[in-house]
Amino acid sequence: MRRTAVLTATVAMALMGLLASATPATAQAPPGSTRSDASVSAPRSAPLTALASPDISLPNIKAHLNQLQSIANSNGGTRRSTTAGYTASVSYVEQKLQAAGYTTRRVTCTPGCTSGAGPDLIADWPGGDESQVIMSGAHLDSVSAGPGINDNGSGSSMLLEVALTLAAQRPTMTKHVRFGWWSDEEQGLLGSRAYVNSLSSTDRSKIKQYLNFDMVGSPNGGYFINNITTTAAADLRAFYNNLGLQPEENTEGANRSDDASFRNAGIATSGVAAGASATKTSAQAAKWGGTAGGAYDSCYHRSCDTTANINDTILDRSGDALAYAIWTQAVGTPTGRDFSINASPASGSVQAGQPVTTTIGTTTTTGAAQTVNLTTASGLPSGATASFNPASVTSGGSSTLTLSTSASTPTGTYTVTITGTGETATHTTTWTVTVTGTGGNRTFTNDTNFTINDLTTINSSVTSTATGSAVSPVRVSVTISHTCAEDLQIRLRGPSGTYYTIDSSGGTSCTSYGTRIYSVPVSQQASGTWTLQVTDNYRYDTGFLDTWSVTV
Repeated sequence: MRRTAVLTATVAMALMGLLASATPATAQAPPGSTRSDASVSAPRSAPLTALASPDISLPNIKAHLNQLQSIANSNGGTRRSTTAGYTASVSYVEQKLQAAGYTTRRVTCTPGCTSGAGPDLIADWPGGDESQVIMSGAHLDSVSAGPGINDNGSGSSMLLEVALTLAAQRPTMTKHVRFGWWSDEEQGLLGSRAYVNSLSSTDRSKIKQYLNFDMVGSPNGGYFINNITTTAAADLRAFYNNLGLQPEENTEGANRSDDASFRNAGIATSGVAAGASATKTSAQAAKWGGTAGGAYDSCYHRSCDTTANINDTILDRSGDALAYAIWTQAVGTPTGRDFSINASPASGSVQAGQPVTTTIGTTTTTGAAQTVNLTTASGLPSGATASFNPASVTSGGSSTLTLSTSASTPTGTYTVTITGTGETATHTTTWTVTVTGTGGNRTFTNDTNFTINDLTTINSSVTSTATGSAVSPVRVSVTISHTCAEDLQIRLRGPSGTYYTIDSSGGTSCTSYGTRIYSVPVSQQASGTWTLQVTDNYRYDTGFLDTWSVTV
């Protein structure tokens, strides 16, 4: 935690006393516990009802702390943001996360950071709704004076172990989880501020909650929560209240750690701290243990902030509190389940007597996926039928809707309503279909004779006045007098300029061409110029194009 001007001891004591007197101390009677924090000094309240969160391993957290201590020892006793001790700390955390399956990125601490400051480290766990990000963070740098094991190796190591536990358990995610380790906090919250400032307004709006963890293992510490009365603090407050700990507002740390960077950007924030240089009151010592009148951390910003400067119980509980918050927000079963449906494309055209298709897509919008049954509710033209393949999907899947018309289907534009009936909700979407008429107005012919010479190309065109999209596949009828059809390459050019090869040259024998009919898949409008291109690719045999037609 960065140093700022703080309240005098007298005023701080008075404020702490008021807070303590507002919440009567609970009698100390150690309860039973299945967690590693079995030495709770006050009775639990009723069990928490959210999806069970894991017990975060205290030995694993302390193993990370030992690594940070070793890094500091090898780099002049410090992990300050501008030193090799800091960049080595980033590498250690990054390698652990990448091995566990996280997507990590280093974010340059600029602009506004101390010259030479190392990067922030961001880690995203795959899955969950990326428009709803649940983020937690801790600063990874120390002051120059020491290794910074409580300030803030404790928050950084605890955060890392929670992230690794999430990766090991791989639960189904309903929201997206992100972690951040901040550079240059001790110089004025500069790393987290640079990160927040680098986000677009859209990306900021996706972060629904940020929880900060700074000095969570203070040896004479307490249980403090940032913005304790807010919604963002609700899960942390519930966890500590369930242990009977009566947490208090973090008045000492207000605006002194990285949650301030997020809160100033309009993001809901909270977090946990165990206290820094302020003095523990008698009321706090009575309910939390420890020494009244002593600093929460007497080694704050000093060289003695080593692995010996940690309260295991407080550190252990902070990790479990964060796990509870993440599992509640991003893993716990949502309050509702819902889905949406859509048609793509949303409109189409079909010649009477022909079929036309669209894709009905579904998306899970809330909670778990569900089965969705698809039907057409209204809007089908006379003489037409609709079918789905498949007729039932799991939300997130899609189905092909085929509309089959008859020759008697009236021309016109129709709005077909598709209904998706799920397990918890029913939704509709629409598809606009234009039916065009049948008859000669869809078939266009060129009867002009074109001589086909060796090694030459001829182009014969017709002009279509048909409306809407061409019905794929179009029908092409070609009559050619030529004794070696194998000499000929034939292509159809549509009004959009796209060429479709409908017959290729080549072979070991020669046969007369005569009349041939082709079905050509196309995707374009019906109206405009359609061209038949015939190329004679070999010598000795010649002939002529007699007639051809295209039905669109």
